[in-house]
Amino acid sequence: MTSELLERTAVRSATAVFTGIGVTAPNGLGTQAWWEATVAGESGIRPVSRFDASGYPATLAGEVPGFDAAEHIPSRLLPQTDHMTRLALTAAKEALEDSGADVAEMPPYSAGAVTAASAGGFEFGQRELQALWSKGGQYVSAYQSYAWFYAVNTGQISIRHGLRGPSGVLVTEQAGGLDAVAQARRQLRKGSKLIVTGGVDGAVCPWGWTAQLAGGRMSPVADPARAFLPFDREASGYVAGEGGAILVLEDAEAARERGARIYGQLSGYAATFDPAPGRGGEPGLRRAAELALAEAGLSASDVDVVFADASGVPELDRQEEAALSALFGPRGVPVTAPKTMTGRLSAGGASLDLAAALLSIRDAVIPPTVNVTSPVAADALDLVTEARRGAVRTALVLARGTGGFNAAAVVTAAN
Repeated sequence: MTSELLERTAVRSATAVFTGIGVTAPNGLGTQAWWEATVAGESGIRPVSRFDASGYPATLAGEVPGFDAAEHIPSRLLPQTDHMTRLALTAAKEALEDSGADVAEMPPYSAGAVTAASAGGFEFGQRELQALWSKGGQYVSAYQSYAWFYAVNTGQISIRHGLRGPSGVLVTEQAGGLDAVAQARRQLRKGSKLIVTGGVDGAVCPWGWTAQLAGGRMSPVADPARAFLPFDREASGYVAGEGGAILVLEDAEAARERGARIYGQLSGYAATFDPAPGRGGEPGLRRAAELALAEAGLSASDVDVVFADASGVPELDRQEEAALSALFGPRGVPVTAPKTMTGRLSAGGASLDLAAALLSIRDAVIPPTVNVTSPVAADALDLVTEARRGAVRTALVLARGTGGFNAAAVVTAAN
């Protein structure tokens, strides 16, 4: 084998580690504030404040509290960005600062950005169409608006931080936060040293609200403590939210060479699709989890906690319960859903769960699933409803996106 081939093989097998975390979430702006609230079981679900939702069937949302864009975003960027992009820029800045990496000192084109988005395009599109209509401009399609939003979101992160390497956006709804991190790992295996990844998303705006309501899965309950109850007998759908997490994923060798603090390792990942409607067959979530564990070289017995997708839709919750029982056995592993404190954040949800998994490993604590008091399958699911202390070495994060997307990621303590 030639030296060139040996080098290429080494790159492909590079280990990917997490060195930075940035968070904008409904129960905390910034990683520390969010994590303290999450472990304490403090919810950020409240009545919608960003527009008048009183005439809609769903009136609750998870909104990022106390966010003043002018305090976090350079004034020159404010006219060029929308709310979601500003949240993403804020999280990206925190993540890079947390990582301690100096991108300017890295080889040219070795640092890039791969993020996920889906719902944020609604708010961007609504704003652009309103501006065009008010000026008598020509009609721009929703697809053009979405495409422009996605490009702006990742592009602004790259431009602001001088990330001249690989760039991309994944659009697989709630699964996107895991899919983006997996794509970032692929770029590391191709030779990149650092990729800013994850997702910040949401559509707390009239257009986005209408689109989500049309899906028939939003909870109509007006009590914040009873609206989003995955795995509960009173489950009535999900509460939508905004925010997410941006993560710094690095080549392990490069991270250790610069003395970086490592939160954990991306040890396994897999994505599957559900059968087409009407075709029958088992949903693809269990297989995604099995494949991710297989890639990590682990078995179900090695997993210390599962961060569940936790849709809040009874039928989908039953499917997830069945997948977990088949893989781990009845009450075979602690299961948690801290998104009960934030709502479902579209493409930002799974990356926020990844951040929670990494901090669970660091702090030896599993954050709780709040408000679930009457589990449907208490004999099958070991649902963590209060913070549970104890060593966490391996976490499995699950996510499902509208349209049949499934993703699973395994994060482990750094070797």
